[in-house]
Order: sequence, then structure tokens, then C-alpha cells
Amino acid sequence: MKEIKGGITAPRGFKAAGISCGIKKGGKPPLKRGAAEAAKDLALIYSEVMAKAAAVFTTNQVKAAPLKVSAEHIKDEKAQAIVINSGIANAATGKKGLKDAEEMTQATAQILGIEKENVLVASTGTIGTFLPMNKIAEGIKEAKGKLSGEGGGDAASAIMTTDTFPKEVAVELDIGGKRSVIGGMAKGAGMIFPHLATMLSFITTDVAIGGELLKKALKSSIAKSFNTITVDGEESTNDMVVILANGLAGNEEIDKENEDFKKFSSGLDEVTLKLAKMIVKDGEGATKFIEIEVKNALKLEDAKRIAFSIANSLLVKTAIFGEDANWGRIMAAIGNSGVKIEEEKIDIYLGNLKLASKGCGIGFNGKMAKKILKGKEIKIIVDLNLGEKSAKVWTCDLTPDYVKINAHYRT
Repeated sequence: MKEIKGGITAPRGFKAAGISCGIKKGGKPPLKRGAAEAAKDLALIYSEVMAKAAAVFTTNQVKAAPLKVSAEHIKDEKAQAIVINSGIANAATGKKGLKDAEEMTQATAQILGIEKENVLVASTGTIGTFLPMNKIAEGIKEAKGKLSGEGGGDAASAIMTTDTFPKEVAVELDIGGKRSVIGGMAKGAGMIFPHLATMLSFITTDVAIGGELLKKALKSSIAKSFNTITVDGEESTNDMVVILANGLAGNEEIDKENEDFKKFSSGLDEVTLKLAKMIVKDGEGATKFIEIEVKNALKLEDAKRIAFSIANSLLVKTAIFGEDANWGRIMAAIGNSGVKIEEEKIDIYLGNLKLASKGCGIGFNGKMAKKILKGKEIKIIVDLNLGEKSAKVWTCDLTPDYVKINAHYRT
């Protein structure tokens, strides 16, 4: 397996485009960072042939209109196109929002010459605002004319909101003796917390694989990537991850959990984890990328709960921003997790530097701790010394810029 360029258009038979249709330029765009990318606000992804499709949607009880429409359209496990707008979320918009989302699929289908049920739709941006459908309709026409095998980067830029850079990746691997590719793009910088986050991710592949196995691989991959990150403990209304597999690599279709399925799953894991880490690194106002590993728990779920308790602790996140080796905040977060622990067995590390042993502080090297915390990538390790299960999650620090960005998101 090797990483290649091209993002979602790296696999055979996929084209994409990203254009400006005036959603962000009209009124008050939500983008407060990455101004150079602010103009693009409509993306289109198209497979030259019908593709197998699978998706996972937010567990938030308030679901945006495009999610409801896409959930219906993907029931037959097929899709050929995806249309995405940024700037307005089309969430909490009632019957009109549903009608607008359906119109987006209808307009896309008509111009591409396919059935609207084979078009998925996604939106991201401010909640409670109606879409400018006249601009979107014209934008879809323009995007169709710009569909290209080199359009992945433009599409990745068009789905950004508070992101500071486009997030895309692609990997090449051998499946059944055939050169195969998996590509992906994502957006997300704030309101990031499982299950999923205020994030959209779209993955394409030319691998031939059965629908049920595609769904199984996607769910497993998300559990190890997008559902192991957090920026601020918030979960949004529009989150979705979609994968399209058009089979143009020419491999014999994967119809069982064999060696080819393992290879495909490994490639998919590589794509989703790289995208997930990009989201954390681009956390709103973030200056530090933080990995938290909880080791030797009795159960995997215990390790995850403790890791997320630390990752979502405002006190821990601000201490990391301030480059303060305040391990007591980590200990407090462990205790707040709701997991049964034995305090006198807990060891805490900052990278390779031990800060606490058997639940108590030790005389660690303060200068070394400061040096570690001045880095851009920080690792916190908690050893519970209770069992054999471990888990990792990724987060970022909490800075004054996070407050500024979200205090003025609409204004």
C-alpha cells in the first residue's frame, strides 16, 4: 500500500468539481479562517458507472434534511453521484428543508442523466437558514461542466466551513492482482465528538465489493478513526460518511471476508484515520495535536471512556495549551469517567516522561516536561495496571481562538 495524490478522483471512473455558487458570498459566511478557500461552496462527485454505496449518519436526534433524504436514497445500497453545499446546513428547516434537499438531488440527476434516487445530498454550515435554491440550481449546472478527474482538490475545498485547509488522501493497493485505489476527503474543525462529528467525509474506490461487506468495512473503519477523535465534545446535526465503490479496478468482486477483504479494510482504515487526524490537527484555534492512550484496562470500553474523559476535559486541554504539566487534571478526568478504577495503581506519562506513579506525584523533570509541551504533537499515556485492554483517542488543545471563532460563527 502506498499513498498517492488525487483524493476522491484518484480511483478509476470518478470525477469531481468544486465551485462557488454564492452561498458564502451572500450574507454572512460562517468561514472565519482559511479565507482563500471561502469562495467555493458547492461540490459534485460523480461515478461514470453505478456504484455500490454505504453510509453512516449522525446519532444526533436532530438530523438535517439532507441526511434524511440521503438515508432514503441509499437504502438500495447504490449511488452514482453526491452533491454537497457548504455555508448553510439545511438543518432545523422543516418541510421546506426536505423539499430543498430533494430538489438538489433532482437537479443533479437531471443534469447528469441519472435517477434522483441514485444521488446523495449533504450540507454543512449554519443551522436554521434556508438554502438559496436558485443559486444552487445554477451552481449544479456549472459544477457538471467542470467535472474532472483532477477535480478532487476543488471539491475538498468547496465543503470547508471553519476549516483552514482541504483534507484529502488516497492510497493505492493490490486487490486480487489488480491495481486498486481508495480516495477520500473530509471537512471538520469544530463540534467534533463521536459518534461522528460536525464532519462530512466522502470516500471513493474502484474496488469491486459486495454491498454488505462494504457497509461492514465502513462501520469498522469509522469505529477506529472518526469515532476516536474529539475537539470539543459536541456532536452536530449534519454528520455523515459515505463510500462509493464502482468496481472499475477489475478485481473479482469481494463477496466474503477473505484476504482481499482484509486488504481493502486495511486500505480503508488508512484513509479514514488520516482524514480523522487531519480534522483534529485543524481543530478550531488548535495549536497542539494530542494523542491519549489508556493502557491495561479491564475492558476496551473502559479504556475508551477514560481516554475520552481526558480528551474532553477543558482543564486538560487548556493546560496543554498553556504548556503546563498539570497531571492532576488528568487524574481528575480519569476519576470523572465513571469507570471503576484503582487509584493507587495509576501511572501517568507525558511522552516518555513519567509524571505520576501509583496514583501519586513524583519529582519529574520540569524542564523536560516544558520542552515536550512546547512541541506541536503531544502524547499522554495513562497506565491503569488492571488488565490488558488499551485504546487511543486524538484531540487538540483549547485556545482563545476557539472562543473567538465560535462566538462570531454567524456574525
